[in-house]
Amino acid sequence: MDLLVLAGISRKTLDQLLRNPYRTIEIRSARNVIAIQSLKLGERVFLTYETLQDITQGTEGIIAEVLKIERMEQRIPWEESDEREQTICRLQLRLKGLGKVIEISTEGEVVKARVREMFPHEMAIG
Repeated sequence: MDLLVLAGISRKTLDQLLRNPYRTIEIRSARNVIAIQSLKLGERVFLTYETLQDITQGTEGIIAEVLKIERMEQRIPWEESDEREQTICRLQLRLKGLGKVIEISTEGEVVKARVREMFPHEMAIG
């Protein structure tokens, strides 16, 4: 299956999603926020700990269904940044399975992966 990739997701978040199949996550990375703009409810995504530059054939991660998308702007104290606002997206996800990248493709700023669903005993994540 071809899935949109959300990269650089913390191990803690991935572990929590594995333990509880429903989870709302906050996305702040500019690349991931841009990618989310093309998502529709009910679509599946591939979440991985690896950065986009390190995703290759064989990269493992989690397959999740998007239940809700919420986009918001957050003010940043002027002492912490040269910008005053930051875009944050909240995604409510439902765990669908584990996956391994077969092939990577790029469509503009969006990275997609052809992913093979895996069985839990095949995963090295943990």
